[in-house]
Amino acid sequence: MFSIDEIFPDGGPESVRLPRRQAGSPQGLGVTLISDYTIGARAWLPSAAIVVLLGEFGVSNGAARTTISRLARRGVLEGSRQGKHSSYRLTEPAVANLSRGGLGIAAFAAGPGSWDGSWTLVAFTMPQEETTQRRAVRDHLRWRGYAPLYDGVWLSPHPMTAEERTGLEGLALGGMSVFRAQHLQLETQANRNPVDAWDIAGIAKEYTGFIKRWSRLLPRITAGAVTGAAAVRARTEVMDTYRRFPVIDPLLPIELLPPGWPRARAREVFVAVYDGLAASAQDHVRAVAASVAEGPHAQIRAHTVAEMSVVGHHPFKPELTTPRMK
Repeated sequence: MFSIDEIFPDGGPESVRLPRRQAGSPQGLGVTLISDYTIGARAWLPSAAIVVLLGEFGVSNGAARTTISRLARRGVLEGSRQGKHSSYRLTEPAVANLSRGGLGIAAFAAGPGSWDGSWTLVAFTMPQEETTQRRAVRDHLRWRGYAPLYDGVWLSPHPMTAEERTGLEGLALGGMSVFRAQHLQLETQANRNPVDAWDIAGIAKEYTGFIKRWSRLLPRITAGAVTGAAAVRARTEVMDTYRRFPVIDPLLPIELLPPGWPRARAREVFVAVYDGLAASAQDHVRAVAASVAEGPHAQIRAHTVAEMSVVGHHPFKPELTTPRMK
């Protein structure tokens, strides 16, 4: 069985080096925070504003500046300077990467779902000395929602996508076979259900913990009592937490899961918190930007989950107030 502690990967797709998705890490928070309010127009944020906003999460000024520098080196941010003031925005590759991720988050558990009863199996063997390559194959599969039924047999309830196939072809050494097949039940104690490759109890615990934590905030959001920095913190943290679910639970077939599976309720809570705080959080981010750089900062805008789910919602629009490099 693949433990919940192992299933969440360290890295992302290869087009841009996004930071490790560790909950609460400065770089992870920075990416979520910046993308939540600037991705639609690739709006510029003054570096001083980013430092202030990260400071509201307990990140020191020095650590915040280091975070900005590291994200720039990774190709996530690009900078511009006017006089003594510097600003940053997401690079085009980062926008493309994060938009795809946002689309997946928004679509996750949005519909009733259907399953044809088949599993995609990836069976591979590699020489013992190829430890790095073996790890690369496992990370590739894990990132895309696969789990190991046995050491060299990984599976998913979904058909393999063209992207997954291309990625495997570039990583494969030794022997590898891919099947789309159905499970045949054996009347023996040695029989193992494919869904047992996932830590079902661990995933359920993550869901129920998420629901318990964030549903408590809903009455205060409805009453308009969560504003300012508190709204930004809550909105960033709920996204930073919820975005893990499409990886740890790759839409496992509901008919194979325990009754009352909490996936749908977790999404309801996420949407209620994320969308419910959008206006208040947007006002605060604009106010922080205005406090360090005069201007209306109208391009800073919070998007909703529904907007994230629309393909093409994040076009590369020309900025009317783009800082010029000197």
